[in-house]
Amino acid sequence: MLSFFSNQIDRQKDVSNEEKTLTDLEKSDGSHFPGDDYRPSDRKNWMAGLTLEKLTLNKIVWPGTHDSATNDIGIPLISRPLAECQSLSIYEQLVLGTRVLDIRVQEDRQICHGILTSYEIDVVIDDVIRFLSETHSEIVILEIRTEFGHKDPPGFETYLADKLGQFLIHQDDNLFNKPVSEILPKRVICIWKPRESPKPSRGGILWNSDYLKDNWIDTDLPWTKFQSNLKHLSEQQPTSSRKFFYRVENTVTPQADNPVVWVKPVTDRIRKHARLFISQCVSKGCGDKLQILSTDFIEGDFVDACVGLTHARIEGKV
Repeated sequence: MLSFFSNQIDRQKDVSNEEKTLTDLEKSDGSHFPGDDYRPSDRKNWMAGLTLEKLTLNKIVWPGTHDSATNDIGIPLISRPLAECQSLSIYEQLVLGTRVLDIRVQEDRQICHGILTSYEIDVVIDDVIRFLSETHSEIVILEIRTEFGHKDPPGFETYLADKLGQFLIHQDDNLFNKPVSEILPKRVICIWKPRESPKPSRGGILWNSDYLKDNWIDTDLPWTKFQSNLKHLSEQQPTSSRKFFYRVENTVTPQADNPVVWVKPVTDRIRKHARLFISQCVSKGCGDKLQILSTDFIEGDFVDACVGLTHARIEGKV
């Protein structure tokens, strides 16, 4: 028993030390980067506010959300805090400026996070379509995967094609260098990641898992995750040379051996340092490699930071 409590105290010390490391780094180095003072006048239409003829897909720093459809997951005040990574609906996230969605489904097409479930996938798709109907130049990356430990929903590829067909951007390696103005009026890059079913074919209406990669690590330690994100990003090619999307998740994950297991207080350890991460990317020569940056509990300032660096890129300042 004494060993257990001693381990808990040590874990909390580790967390505190790593939080202090990040805070001290921000104080010493600051969180400035090209475009950090840019604020879109309308986050709902932030792509439209840029020069679409210059805005190629590989110049965009895409603001994304992690476990995007968890705002209604589980039982409020009981199991929800253990799995909720976003408090806004999909539509509200898109209006705020989110442009990459991370959706997890199970066999019956319900949204899930582990064993906890939420609404059906139709709610997500309807919110996406509503947003697309209210905007004209915004492109969305919609990643949908079968959650770990679950089976693929039957006929799901056909379902996605039927629901989103008019908006879908066909897979094409040449698109990464194309400006948004030449991709419109198509608006959705839909990446479908089944666990057992065949993955979508190259050149088809849906994109497969080869086109969205990351190097996720399972930790609740913010400096450990921060360093890992920088390391793996530094090993990537510049966005101008890549034919896939690379995601960095500015999140940490509750661990069973730590007394704090609710998502919000744990992920807040790193969430507030998104601008610091972008600043460090630029100062360490990775500013041209950052592409998708995802967060829990997305806020407007996170969107502004991503859009600011995007604006600096199309102005030739990065």
